[in-house]
Amino acid sequence: MPSNGLRFLRVDVFGMKGENVIGGGVLMLWNHGWVIVAGFTAIYVLILPFFRFGLLTVVLGAVQLSHRPPWLGPVFRWAVWLDAWAMSDVFLLASFVGYYRLVNIPEITVTIGLGGACFMAAAFLTMLSRATLDKRTVWRAIMPETQFDLSKETISCTTCDLVQASEREGEPCPRCGATLRVRKRDALPRTAALLVAAFVLFFPSNFYPMEISTQLGSSVDYTIFTGVRQLYENGLYPLAVLIFCTSILIPLVKILAIGWCVLSVWRNSNRHLLVKTKIFRVVAELGRWSKTDPFTIVVFVPLMAFDGFGSATAGWGAAAFMLMTSLTMAASSTFDPRLMWDVAAPGPR
Repeated sequence: MPSNGLRFLRVDVFGMKGENVIGGGVLMLWNHGWVIVAGFTAIYVLILPFFRFGLLTVVLGAVQLSHRPPWLGPVFRWAVWLDAWAMSDVFLLASFVGYYRLVNIPEITVTIGLGGACFMAAAFLTMLSRATLDKRTVWRAIMPETQFDLSKETISCTTCDLVQASEREGEPCPRCGATLRVRKRDALPRTAALLVAAFVLFFPSNFYPMEISTQLGSSVDYTIFTGVRQLYENGLYPLAVLIFCTSILIPLVKILAIGWCVLSVWRNSNRHLLVKTKIFRVVAELGRWSKTDPFTIVVFVPLMAFDGFGSATAGWGAAAFMLMTSLTMAASSTFDPRLMWDVAAPGPR
């Protein structure tokens, strides 16, 4: 709560000061007309983390108290689904990038506010909870596994891994409430459509300005490549590599990797199945960290609001980038990697 309401960062430059709260950056971009950047940031950083922590608190509290209401499984299913989309930890990384961009300018003094300290604690606890939460243990505490005759056909819930008889396909899972499916419906065309749209947006994301700064009436555009080059020229080599990986390399690799998986299903290929499956899992997890660069703009814009001296706002590259990375995350959700194994011929993998 305090991380979203109290001062996040403060800058002092030539006797002027600028400060921000997380919601203030979102509101400022919204007022500037950058609805996509502001809206997605509000959802990923303000709304979804709040709901995820609330749902997890309810579920784990009920399990700890040995209370098993019928809604417990569906609530935990939503908490698990929100895990990838609640991005407090990604916004924390973006905040560090923005902080080090400013702190290396000699004329600027940067101070972390109480809201920033609270947010660092909340984001750290987010990462810690993702690392320590054993979902399988929670699912078994909600409802134990059931025994089946393995000589008969069975179906496994893709959310909670509960095994059921295959004739129950299309019915709700008795543990989490998700619809039981042998395979995701229309996985290939949906994933392909999302990947094509993301690939088209990849180019304006990287060549249109992510940020537009105005200093003493002079406007300067910053693309992702510009930001990486400036960080490198200023000697901030780790940050330059980090931004290059999260903003350029990971989105492109994710599009190509999932595209490779889709193509292998269409071609009925049985080659490198283990490699493709492992790569898919890695890029599905890493894709959320691509939001670092547009989140940095949300941190940076309110701090540079000095009337008549300087200001900053987002650019079309930021809007395209936010859409592109959201589409790649959706593509990893719609694709069903089991399809790769369905088309495989018997033999070594």
